[in-house]
Amino acid sequence: MIAINPLTYNGDELDGMVMGIDTSAYTTSLAVVTRDQVVFDQRMVLSVPQGHRGLRPSEAVYHHARNFPVLYKRWKQIAENLEIPVRAVAASTRPRPIADAYLPTFTVGEAYAQVIALTLNVPLIATSHQEGHIRAGLYAAGRSFSQRFYALHVSGGTTELLQVEPRGPGAWDIALLGGSDDLYAGQFVDRIGVALGLAFPAGPELERLALDSVNPLMFNPGTVRRKDGKVWISFSGLEAQAQRALKEGKLPQDIARGVEIGVGRALANVIEAGAKPGPLVVVGGVAANKTVRDIIRHGAEFDPKWDILFGTPQLSRDNAVGVAWIGWDNWHRR
Repeated sequence: MIAINPLTYNGDELDGMVMGIDTSAYTTSLAVVTRDQVVFDQRMVLSVPQGHRGLRPSEAVYHHARNFPVLYKRWKQIAENLEIPVRAVAASTRPRPIADAYLPTFTVGEAYAQVIALTLNVPLIATSHQEGHIRAGLYAAGRSFSQRFYALHVSGGTTELLQVEPRGPGAWDIALLGGSDDLYAGQFVDRIGVALGLAFPAGPELERLALDSVNPLMFNPGTVRRKDGKVWISFSGLEAQAQRALKEGKLPQDIARGVEIGVGRALANVIEAGAKPGPLVVVGGVAANKTVRDIIRHGAEFDPKWDILFGTPQLSRDNAVGVAWIGWDNWHRR
């Protein structure tokens, strides 16, 4: 949880707090923000049995339904000492801001958000998990844009290059420019991580393992393909190379570092092929990896004509902070 300063309500109707709720595939998150600070930020990662590469949707829903009351109780204990009212509740109700986007886990957060908003008699603001990631990245980078910018969203469930057109506080028109057309970057990391005996989600443990590498393997990241006006990369070739290295008995730490490097080079390639020069924010759990970040910034094939922005590792992973800030933007605009 993020530490806070003592808060008091001065009676200004524009003062207040906004709560954000996000129940993504593997993290239950609750955050509360004020005009200029994060008051509360806690998450619970869903428990996945050792050796498994995920949970069934019904299992994930069950874990979210059990986790959220724990987080809310922790928030209530802090809220008792605060005098600022909660003015709105925001929730990610779908993975992406497109009409047919659906994932059962988000119904848990939406349901809790509806109950809390009704109980407090405040507005409920719906957004998407992807928009929450973008807003968290912008907040952590200390930036905001009134003109077009780009976003690279890389996680266990998404690898997408996006063009983002701001249309007001907390609202964007988002267009897909490309991404991966088989595995997502995070799926690739998790598959190799679990094969190496790491816990799922494997990203943090794989990064720690890679620190011991002396002779990292250099996997071929493949080439960017163009189809229907979009740019696409593939991670299945990288996975095949890493699985083959595992069978050949290569050192686990060298495989882990090779995975990081391969992901970073593939993502740098898709940025170079698909994004026009300008601001670009990289978000999602994979963006928390230092090697991946460094390669995107400084890779040999990367032309430094983009203004590359990263959030902190803490705000790159799944969180409700960005959702809360979208709620704040929308409530303040109202």
